[in-house]
Amino acid sequence: MKKLSIKDLMSIEAYTEQRPAIRQAMMEHKKTRRLPLGPNAMLHFEDYMVMRYQVLELIRVEKINGEEELLEELEAYNPLIPDGKNLKVTFMLEFPDEAERKVRLGELIGIEESISIQIEDFDPVYPIANEDLTRSTDEKTSAVHFLRFEFTDEMIAAAKRSASWTIRSEHPNYQYSNDSLAEETRNSLVRDFA
Repeated sequence: MKKLSIKDLMSIEAYTEQRPAIRQAMMEHKKTRRLPLGPNAMLHFEDYMVMRYQVLELIRVEKINGEEELLEELEAYNPLIPDGKNLKVTFMLEFPDEAERKVRLGELIGIEESISIQIEDFDPVYPIANEDLTRSTDEKTSAVHFLRFEFTDEMIAAAKRSASWTIRSEHPNYQYSNDSLAEETRNSLVRDFA
């Protein structure tokens, strides 16, 4: 999948003018890139469009316009774009009540390594988690994790043939699975294997 370059961006003024339309298109796109896993977890599948939007928003808010600063942001965001053999996911644990969140994050240490994606009857694929920095301690896990799932050519070929998908959490304190991906979600994720 294509990575972001400076030529893919636009000036703050041009973006501000086009922002309402871009934002609406992005909200629709993101609907096909989110997948709930149980009542308190959400997988946000990242791609070129999502990262471009996030960089444009950052440029607008932070008023970034120097080439060096832009290149730094691209260096930070480009690793979150799939490369054709993988899926990149922001995994979020969502507990609205602060007291419950504190307790539950203490019970879910290691959850980021117990998430799997299984295509058809192939072996489940477990992620490489938090490559940028450690997000868990001995006391609790983070509410946000960055995951990279690597797939074989055979798995990708099956996914492109509309194979079934199952996404699971096998953590002892959070065991859920989702095998009912909407067709539009499955199609959106398969495009990451281009």
